[in-house]
Amino acid sequence: MGGIREQKKQQTRRAIETAAIDLFSRKGFDATSMDDIASAAGVGKATIYGYFPAKDDIFLHYCDDRLVTAFNQFKEQQSADISFVEYLIAFFMIKFASITENREFGRLLLREMLFPREATDKVRDHNQRYFDILEGVFSVAEKRGEILPDLDHFMLSGHFFSLYVGLLAGWYGCYFNQLEEVEQNMRTLFEQVCHGIKP
Repeated sequence: MGGIREQKKQQTRRAIETAAIDLFSRKGFDATSMDDIASAAGVGKATIYGYFPAKDDIFLHYCDDRLVTAFNQFKEQQSADISFVEYLIAFFMIKFASITENREFGRLLLREMLFPREATDKVRDHNQRYFDILEGVFSVAEKRGEILPDLDHFMLSGHFFSLYVGLLAGWYGCYFNQLEEVEQNMRTLFEQVCHGIKP
């Protein structure tokens, strides 16, 4: 019985998230109300608050799910002998494809990542999960002698993340519109950096 109840709760949570992200993409985050989400999800407004205290929580929960999905996909595709640069490219390309799959959602996500309305603990926690993944990649690269020892992994994460954001800006600015072009440009940028951090 408990399993059925939990399954129902997960279905309701997914319905709320799906409705919210669709509305955020079409109407914009600020123009979407909790009433709108409740109506689109087919649930009562009070039900939504039982799962998510605010719109921001729906958005961040969805982003966390996307990050976990991307990282799991990333891990499945990797082999032990892949180079540091290829490792980074694989991770960021999975993220890039995920974010740009829905153009308007991608815009919203970028805005909230770079210029959040409020720098809450939840926003920082989401960003920290992102950096934790990258710092893990750098730790492996350091042990394998692919980068210099004693580098600040957090600052290094910020460096590669900045290049990634630049590529996203290029995509939304229509400087390129094919994922193959993105990957080629990403490889060029990342290799330029790595020439300066190899031992």
